[in-house]
Amino acid sequence: MQTVFSIQTRGQALYEFTDDVSRWLAGQGDGLLTLLVRHTSASLLLQENADPDVQRDLLAYFARLVPPTSDPQMSYLTHVLEGPDDMPAHIKSAMLPVSLSIPVMHGRMMLGTWQGIYLFEHRDAPHQRQVAAHFRPD
Repeated sequence: MQTVFSIQTRGQALYEFTDDVSRWLAGQGDGLLTLLVRHTSASLLLQENADPDVQRDLLAYFARLVPPTSDPQMSYLTHVLEGPDDMPAHIKSAMLPVSLSIPVMHGRMMLGTWQGIYLFEHRDAPHQRQVAAHFRPD
């Protein structure tokens, strides 16, 4: 069973799509879910979905860790034609997961109480992102 989730982003942020995946898996049995973001400037995360401060802090941390190419400390980068956020977005996606594997039991993901599935958009401009999903029953 396969599908593609489309996620409209509005710039750098974490976009939760746990409910979309849950609806797609409803009624399935046991197995393994694999998700893959089909882009080189975004990532996938399992992250806390209860306190929005977690998402704000993650954004702030990665902004400090990998600033835009307009920041003097990033002057060594050469891939700058697509804007000051492009190469830092590629670096962030190289550091963070671009795929996730999640066990499924009785058609429900075996996520922890506060875990949600997020697309982590690393670019400033809005994008239509795609996440490929594959469910393999046991």
